[in-house]
Amino acid sequence: MRKSPTGLSALLTMLLCSAVLSGCDDASGKSADSGNPAAAAPVILAQTMVSMPATGGRPAQLPPSTVAGAAQPAGTPPATTPPPVVLAPPPPRGAPPAGTPPPPAAPVTPPPVMPPANANSITDVRLQNLQKQDQNGVAVTFGQVFAPGQVPAGQSITGKLADGSALALQVDVKARHADGSVRHAIVSAKLARLSGGQTSLLLLERTSAGAAVAPGTPAALLEAGFSAAVHADLDGQRYSASADALLRSGKYTSWLAGPVANEWLLSGPLTTSAGKAHPHLSARFAIRAYGNKQARVDVTVENDWAFEPNPQNFRYDAQVMVGGHSVYTKNNLNHLNHARWRKVFWWGTEPALHIKHNTAYLIATRAVPNYDQSVKFSEARLAGWEAALTSARSEPMAVGLANPYMPTTGGRDDLGIMPGWSATYLLSMDKRLKDVTLATADLAGSWSAHYRDKQTGRPVSLADYPAMTVLGHEADTLNVLTKKWEAFPVCASATGCATPNMHDSSHQAGFAYLPYLVTGDYYYLEELQFWAMWNTFSSNPGYREFGKGLFKSDQVRGQAWSMRTLAEAAYISPDTDPLKKQLDSFLQNNIDWYNARYVTGSDNVLGVVTNGYAVEYNNGTGLAPWMDDFFTSAIGHTVDLGYKNALPLLKWKAKFPISRMTDKQFCWIKAGIYALKVRDKSGVPFYSSIGQAYRASNDAQFNTLACNSSAMAASLGQKVGEMTGYAGVHTGYPSNLQPALAYAADVGGSSGAAAWSVFMGRSVKPHYGEGPQFAIVPR
Repeated sequence: MRKSPTGLSALLTMLLCSAVLSGCDDASGKSADSGNPAAAAPVILAQTMVSMPATGGRPAQLPPSTVAGAAQPAGTPPATTPPPVVLAPPPPRGAPPAGTPPPPAAPVTPPPVMPPANANSITDVRLQNLQKQDQNGVAVTFGQVFAPGQVPAGQSITGKLADGSALALQVDVKARHADGSVRHAIVSAKLARLSGGQTSLLLLERTSAGAAVAPGTPAALLEAGFSAAVHADLDGQRYSASADALLRSGKYTSWLAGPVANEWLLSGPLTTSAGKAHPHLSARFAIRAYGNKQARVDVTVENDWAFEPNPQNFRYDAQVMVGGHSVYTKNNLNHLNHARWRKVFWWGTEPALHIKHNTAYLIATRAVPNYDQSVKFSEARLAGWEAALTSARSEPMAVGLANPYMPTTGGRDDLGIMPGWSATYLLSMDKRLKDVTLATADLAGSWSAHYRDKQTGRPVSLADYPAMTVLGHEADTLNVLTKKWEAFPVCASATGCATPNMHDSSHQAGFAYLPYLVTGDYYYLEELQFWAMWNTFSSNPGYREFGKGLFKSDQVRGQAWSMRTLAEAAYISPDTDPLKKQLDSFLQNNIDWYNARYVTGSDNVLGVVTNGYAVEYNNGTGLAPWMDDFFTSAIGHTVDLGYKNALPLLKWKAKFPISRMTDKQFCWIKAGIYALKVRDKSGVPFYSSIGQAYRASNDAQFNTLACNSSAMAASLGQKVGEMTGYAGVHTGYPSNLQPALAYAADVGGSSGAAAWSVFMGRSVKPHYGEGPQFAIVPR
């Protein structure tokens, strides 16, 4: 694994490089360079400097899950809370028998012709024809994130094809950076022709912004005969919602507007033929029209009203109709309470297209972590991800590749700033991994974490209901300002809300952020917002200080993933979305609390989080460094997103991973220890040095051994230079440490660089091609 260059020099190196791309794809969408170490990674295509982003008495509560989220090494004394968990290294995936000759390398086709770059070049996308035949009039829409300053206010982007010809782009700007430059936009185009089985390169360049375009109307689409509907046969009665009827009523919101694509957002209850609305079931459509002969039909059915009495699961026979034809049926669908399901279809021709973003550029924007771009993936592993998404795991109310019971213990691929499959997609841009990532994000709607406000039509917010709660008690839900109780209605029966999917904050995957980033689909935006809001309101109102939405009472890992999701939602939500300011406010409240608790108001010299359920190991004397590492990485990601007031917190947190690697009183071999003792007994002050913590966490005989000596290795049954905690496993404790250490190295100066150097010198490392969710390196 290599260390990435850091600082401005790294950005300048990438941004001033020659316009070179690699790794054409075959018509199946498989990466031609998968598993080929010699294949060059795509580089950023820009000739101008990118501006650096701003580093910008308790009421009763049901306790959160206290099970451990990572494995306990053999020989570790039993912990009281959470209980120890033993994680066996996962079996090798698809390993051939000994002596089997290596498979032939995938054929490498010539790279696509690169149009000449110029001073206005920003980045590129690759448009892959999945058919052997040419396609004409190909509709293209994708989401694109930009670094601060690259597309200033008053400017937009245009396209240039491989032959140097211009391609007009429709650019729907959704979010801007603090300097007014574009942060996130949805880009649409119509390609005259896409050659069969080929990949075309589209260069994005700066240009002057044109005049604002008035939103289009659906009149022409409706006149051409467009229709779409969803039906639910429930208890002998048919309930329906019609997209074309909603379009005719004028009750829609424009999401995309321009000469290429117009998209309208629609919603309405499922009703009987007599007009009786179902109290819980509703439908949402996103109809994206390319002219009047082609439309993408995005259908979502929801059972998620926050305050509707008698919430419950509903069984019905579902059917989706497009253009008068049945395109989907599912009998006896058990629609869980506070959940939703989604399907996407086309009216007219569906483009056979795979859109590949420039990975290096996405990483350079800091919108995504600095994943190690040298990681390679075998064809067997890529195919394995695809094969794991069986039909049973992709139906409504299933959860794709995620674990349906989130509190399950042990290391796994859905934990991290991104899940393993999403990070694999980001690094490979393989179509199969994109399909898996988007499908699992679709199915994130299957957990009962979706509470929609009937008054606003949006995910429910603490800004409107500061006393609502999931884990607290009804008696805690009085809004002192309105004098109203804000408890959610109880289920219609004792078993009426039973679900096979159990969610929490401590094991919560990052489902929807990357999908929204690269597609611009409104479903993913709301999915991200649903989870961010659930994390803010699920705890007891008193614990979170009511409308502040503080995470401080949760397990440290729960605080970590809640901060990740909240920061991403605040960062990427559209500027015109009322939820953006609310999400940002909740994020600032949490950052302010942590800064006050640790940066300015604590004598804690270790750099460890101690609030909430942190010090619960070994009779209240120890904590889990791996949980703390999750938190550090989440704060590092938050700083990367531009929240500069989190930088002091990151610098304070950096002490802990750095000292475990470089302090002379702490042997780095044990930096991935399962539980670290930080005080002599519950209620007394914490140790004043990391050396005290180390000595107290190991027996006297072990403390006599020289760090990284053959004697130490022999006592551990390991190799010299091998860290404890499953060093060779991509979900082991050293892997958990890596993102925290990478972010610490970014802000830790020479000490951070020294710590990273020690870490990279370890003798046993994981193969991140199995799952790169922790393969983050310093910038």
